[in-house]
Amino acid sequence: MSSTGKEREAAIKRLIEAGVIKSQAIAKAMLKVPREEFLPPEHRRHAYIDSPLPIGYGQTTSALHMTAWLIEAVRLKPGDKVLEVGGGCGYMAAVYAEMVAPEDSEIKGHVYTVELIEELAKMAEENLKRLGYADRVTVIHGDGSLGYEPAKPYDAIIVTAASPDVPRPLIDQLKPKGRLVIPVGGPGFYQDLVLVEKDEEGEVKMRSLGGCVFVPLRGRYGFPDKALY
Repeated sequence: MSSTGKEREAAIKRLIEAGVIKSQAIAKAMLKVPREEFLPPEHRRHAYIDSPLPIGYGQTTSALHMTAWLIEAVRLKPGDKVLEVGGGCGYMAAVYAEMVAPEDSEIKGHVYTVELIEELAKMAEENLKRLGYADRVTVIHGDGSLGYEPAKPYDAIIVTAASPDVPRPLIDQLKPKGRLVIPVGGPGFYQDLVLVEKDEEGEVKMRSLGGCVFVPLRGRYGFPDKALY
């Protein structure tokens, strides 16, 4: 095993021991995905520090514990169709793909990840293709606050940027019995991670899972650029 492979294994072990990772499936998925391969070269040596890391263009990829927390919240399973809003470098989409379309399962789901910043969308697409995820993840350059109509409805929607409220298009694109997780609050240093659940009749319930810190969501239902400065 390479040194980075050992670091990955040690990082996941720490998250299991801390009670952050509760599912063997999540541990297995995170062990399979080489986070360092998605990062700019200057940050690869920090890949298994449990912290958000810069990926360029004022954006970050979420901390390892947050990746596990988001997956746990929406209960990803093989066969799920997932929408990710805020694709970043593609790392989290790869982990989701390992959850919903694992290579050892005949049940294959799919991940659609939408990224507003064109350069990051290209980076994510190149990373995912290079690492063998192109058939399990579709990268879209666009306004993720609008969701992605062509592939709706979704079993799970994961938003990795803070929104002033839950965008209505995302609720509308969620399947009955689907789950959506999104940071809601101001563009500063604290938000609530909100879980949205839709029942079989289409009724929606929301509850807070706790505090979090994410970069602001941009787009029609996000924060206007002038609010970010």
